[in-house]
Amino acid sequence: MTPSAPAEVDTYTKARQESSQRGEVLDSLLRFISWLNSYGETSLDFQTFYASDLCRNIKQLYYSKPLLGTMAVAPIIFCEAFLPSARRFFWQRQRFPIADAHYAMGFAYLSAYSNDDKSYRRALHFLQVLEETRCSNYDEYCWGYPFNWGTVRGTIWAGTPLITTVPYVYEAFKAVHDLDNNDRWRKIMRSIAEHGLRDYQDFATSGRAATCTYDPVLDKVGGVVNANAYRAFLLMQAAEDFGDERYRKVADRNLFYVLESQNADGSWYYANDGKRHFTDHFHTCFVLKALAKIEALTGSRECTQAIERGIDYYVKNLFDQSSSPKPFSVPPRLIVYRRELYDYAECINLGVLLRGRFKALDELVNGVVNQILAVWQRSDGSFRSRQLLLGWDNVPMHRWAQAQLFRSLCFLLLRSSQPESRSNAKVQA
Repeated sequence: MTPSAPAEVDTYTKARQESSQRGEVLDSLLRFISWLNSYGETSLDFQTFYASDLCRNIKQLYYSKPLLGTMAVAPIIFCEAFLPSARRFFWQRQRFPIADAHYAMGFAYLSAYSNDDKSYRRALHFLQVLEETRCSNYDEYCWGYPFNWGTVRGTIWAGTPLITTVPYVYEAFKAVHDLDNNDRWRKIMRSIAEHGLRDYQDFATSGRAATCTYDPVLDKVGGVVNANAYRAFLLMQAAEDFGDERYRKVADRNLFYVLESQNADGSWYYANDGKRHFTDHFHTCFVLKALAKIEALTGSRECTQAIERGIDYYVKNLFDQSSSPKPFSVPPRLIVYRRELYDYAECINLGVLLRGRFKALDELVNGVVNQILAVWQRSDGSFRSRQLLLGWDNVPMHRWAQAQLFRSLCFLLLRSSQPESRSNAKVQA
């Protein structure tokens, strides 16, 4: 036997395992699609408990007067922790643009994977829905939440664009455009890019960096790190797609804000406002995903260094002893659940983007996929939303995070059928 034989055996074993997992993932997706067909495209949401004026005002009371607000919000927290099905008594089912964008991407990836016209037609359906549900009071195409969202800074009213939603819709139209080259989608992409460029304020934070606002209306200071990462990616991708340096110049400043916001240990706080200094799983993934996409577009060495430091922190601090995604490494408050579907979805998305570069990450992502297939998918095809302190939250919520998990598994399926890119070939410990 030659010295290279053990490595060759490992390669064949890995190939067989990946092929087996692809079959399991495809079966899981087909069961999920069957559930989606019967359940419908509207759902309750994580924010359903606070969507009414009464509960939104109770939440605002918590922000302004924590002691009194804690007593007022306690019954809602109890329902969230122990009676999640009570959501249906607080608000109605709705359609969520961010979920529709993820479904459009997922079906586009399935179509690319299997050359399936039915999946392509389903992706078209979600794009058409997105055209109909854009924010009606803006000239350019943009999207936000369909409910009034109470935040620490006040209420973001339904129909207000959000920079954390808009880039996903851009990606959805781009994913379908990559399939059919329809100029209609490209025109909408250009409109989205113009919205991303013009409708958010920037505030300089250093000679080369600026922070953008979360929305065009309420936010007057910026400082949310993942919002800047989203906008930097959106405008960098648009600069590449349209050859427009206006986008790149603004993207660079938001990108440098993200890079300068990275802590010495490789982590990022949610926001640099002195109030929201927590570090959680899926927002960390949002930032790292954006950096990975920008790195792929630009070859930025600074992005590479930030990703390497960020992944080192991520794998060491945002997984528990069972190698399951941990919601927080630095929590902002008492947490009433153990694990979160959103964390699993974004872990897979990040892992697929960086596949082959970080051995520890690859191993964790493989385990996360196995957990999703074995534990999180229910007999009807939907996925559990949360593992609570006692039992499970099985209320299916498209935005939180049925759609994100569907998209991540479709992305995994497509990428795992392709050879690893040259940029991802280096495996790091």
